[in-house]
Amino acid sequence: MPRPIAARIQPDAIRHNLQLVKQSATGSRAFAVIKANAYGHGIERIYPALAGADGIALLDLDEAVRVRELGWTKPLLLLEGVFEPADVELAAAHRLTVAVHCDEQLDLLAAAKPQHPIDIQLKMNSGMNRLGFRPHAYRAAWERARGIASIGAIGLMTHFANADDGHIDWQLDTFDAVVQDLPGEQSVSNSAGVLWHPRAHRDWVRPGTILYGASPTGVARHVEGFGLRAAMTLTSRIIGVQTLAPQETIGYGRTFEVDRPMRIGVVACGYADGYPRHAPTGTPIAVDGVRTRVVGRVSMDMLTVDLTPCPQAGIGSSVELWGDHVRVDEVAEASGTIGYELMCALALRVPVVVADGTDTARATQAHGERVAA
Repeated sequence: MPRPIAARIQPDAIRHNLQLVKQSATGSRAFAVIKANAYGHGIERIYPALAGADGIALLDLDEAVRVRELGWTKPLLLLEGVFEPADVELAAAHRLTVAVHCDEQLDLLAAAKPQHPIDIQLKMNSGMNRLGFRPHAYRAAWERARGIASIGAIGLMTHFANADDGHIDWQLDTFDAVVQDLPGEQSVSNSAGVLWHPRAHRDWVRPGTILYGASPTGVARHVEGFGLRAAMTLTSRIIGVQTLAPQETIGYGRTFEVDRPMRIGVVACGYADGYPRHAPTGTPIAVDGVRTRVVGRVSMDMLTVDLTPCPQAGIGSSVELWGDHVRVDEVAEASGTIGYELMCALALRVPVVVADGTDTARATQAHGERVAA
């Protein structure tokens, strides 16, 4: 038998969260963002849940090809665009829309002779200061793009730096001032924009982390009331129990000292499974459905939990690292990171099962994914 750890992927949760996006941004079409192998959930695993999306957005050309091979016929957006001439040919062959954020990408498109024009999203750097044309150069880039024979429709795009804390007006005002009389569909909203900024919904929205049930701010309470469902649940079991006396310590570094008689459960999960090593004592965890806390240092293959709130728990008791009882954002916040990182960091050695919508699950094996027993 394998170790009792497993990740359960629930496409129905993604389908539900996508419907919430559509209800929130009723006048917009939605690019479902599935970069980083669908935020660690696996593109092939969650693909059936994307049928309600109007388009899909991702980073890697090979992932885009995989999605086309799965049967996707609607728009596919490459969020970082193309990098070399061969990419242009593949983008044309698979009818991809490509983001264009610099003159060098316009040069690639101008030099290419694809079988048909390629639609683009022309990206403005409205203040994020990563990718995009600066506002003063944007209109010239648009004019140049309009004159390139290999370019089809030109969309207008930007990305917010801090929509998660409510501040978008400074960027949106800049964007609007530049594009006010330019034709083309607009796409500016990320997950935070979808939830909290109706002014930014425009023609297309680009929901990412909220599709998987996580908070764009990394704080679970910020999405309470929206009805988001967790699409990934990481579970394991108690594989050992120790009863400790006051002043005894736990684990590497002896970072936790017991101040009263305490039963400690040892869980088959560690940082080699993708759980954060820096999760401190107090990080929430659930045993047999009862919330408790991690104590001591997380090691490679194991971590330890306080069994005081669940005195009936013992070897074999179920443990939820994150999912329905403990949101991934809660673990992330305690660990000084964000839910995005934890979902993407799920280790290949963790078996994965996919729920089929009838409260059962099937094992998956695709692109190196481990099969669950």
